Amino acid sequence: MQRDQIYVDGAWVASAGNDSIDVHDPSTGTVIGSIPEGSPEDVKVAVAAAKAAFDGWAATPLEERLSLIEQLASALGERMEELGTLMSREMGMPLPMAKMIQVGMPAATTGGVPGTAREFAFEEKISRTLVTREPVGVVGCITPWNYPLHQIMAKIAPAMAVGCTVVLKPSEVAPLNAFLLAEIINDLGFPPGVFNLVSGVGPVIGEAIAAHPDVDMVSFTGSTRAGTRVAEIAATNVTRVHQELGGKSANIILDDADFATAIPRAVGACYLNSGQTCSALTRLLVPADRMDEAADLAASAANAQVVGPADAEGTGLGPLVSQAQWEKVQSYIQKGIDEGATLVAGGTGKPELPMGYKDGYYVKPTVFANVSNSMTIAREEIFGPVLSIIGYSDDDDAVAIANDTDYGLSGGVWGTDTDRALAVAKRLRTGQVDMNGAFLNHEAPFGGYKKSGNGRELGRYGLSEFVESKSINLPMG
Repeated sequence: MQRDQIYVDGAWVASAGNDSIDVHDPSTGTVIGSIPEGSPEDVKVAVAAAKAAFDGWAATPLEERLSLIEQLASALGERMEELGTLMSREMGMPLPMAKMIQVGMPAATTGGVPGTAREFAFEEKISRTLVTREPVGVVGCITPWNYPLHQIMAKIAPAMAVGCTVVLKPSEVAPLNAFLLAEIINDLGFPPGVFNLVSGVGPVIGEAIAAHPDVDMVSFTGSTRAGTRVAEIAATNVTRVHQELGGKSANIILDDADFATAIPRAVGACYLNSGQTCSALTRLLVPADRMDEAADLAASAANAQVVGPADAEGTGLGPLVSQAQWEKVQSYIQKGIDEGATLVAGGTGKPELPMGYKDGYYVKPTVFANVSNSMTIAREEIFGPVLSIIGYSDDDDAVAIANDTDYGLSGGVWGTDTDRALAVAKRLRTGQVDMNGAFLNHEAPFGGYKKSGNGRELGRYGLSEFVESKSINLPMG
């Protein structure tokens, strides 16, 4: 899986950079491929290509653009086996889930864009003013490794649908899927310059994209720290920045909930993708007088997790994506112990593993009970399979604890009284709330409050991110 070229202006070309970046299989720790370590010069060439292509692409009839998007969605579905296997190897999600989530979700998201675009109000009359919504221009897309293809498609599909051109910088940790995507786009015959791919590290390629004066918008998904840096750089040119950042989301189990159902499901919501999910519900809020009951149920669910290689049959929890991520999660587990939380499952070190996988980046599924919301494990994003159980006194206290965070990306509420659960959900300062285990709707807006970012992805809200509004005041009479 050696990649030695980037994709610019409809062609595979040599990078101006002289080095390459190894890609590792987190199940084994072995190198499975490499990509070019690009340079700022690559960004200049890619942005120039995107800028040159913009006028023609924006003027292309909507149905022609949407036809290509529809073909792209179909191609993703047709190559689910290949893409799912590739992403399972490069970022560690168990293979069946990788096919369903890492390919199925971006294929569905992409497939939904044309229908949404056909209903989108590109023009409307407000009294005597014609309001037009026009493509913002060249969009720099900087994407993460945890849901690599989904985050790419949630940006480039709506951007290209409305008439923007894009320069993509995928994560260097799990980049191989982006190169396969570029091959698909090339084979489908997208016009040169509409889609461009430059690989490399964030402090070089990401910052060069954010700093370029011909980039009209940056769409970023990643850590709050990196997103803040991108916004600071882009501010020099007053470049629009969309940010989908970190989270520390609370899952509130109301006292009327079915604990036997809710608690195991809550553990699963925390552990999805080995906990490497920005919207993971990592704080479990339960009535304080039922802490022991909740802890026992959560520990049982955690201990039932099958940890193992991504390609092994029956694996439910794969490795973390990298050694660096493994070390980070280990440090948080130790902090939880040091700060006095009650460890009821998991802990530091690696679980028992089959021969040949000792060098993989595996973490014990971990649960802490009796956590105070002031503890580090309740305040900071861990990005691993670590659940913190926090007690509350009543609904008001639960809401106060849930909202006592720098983040506001997601949340959850469980209860049998739907009206009560909905009332609690409406009080949460967060961009998304899952009631009784409900799942993401790719037609509804996704994004955060506070340090979880700004702007929204998916559906018509996602399309709106990539347009500028123009008022044409028509003559009176």
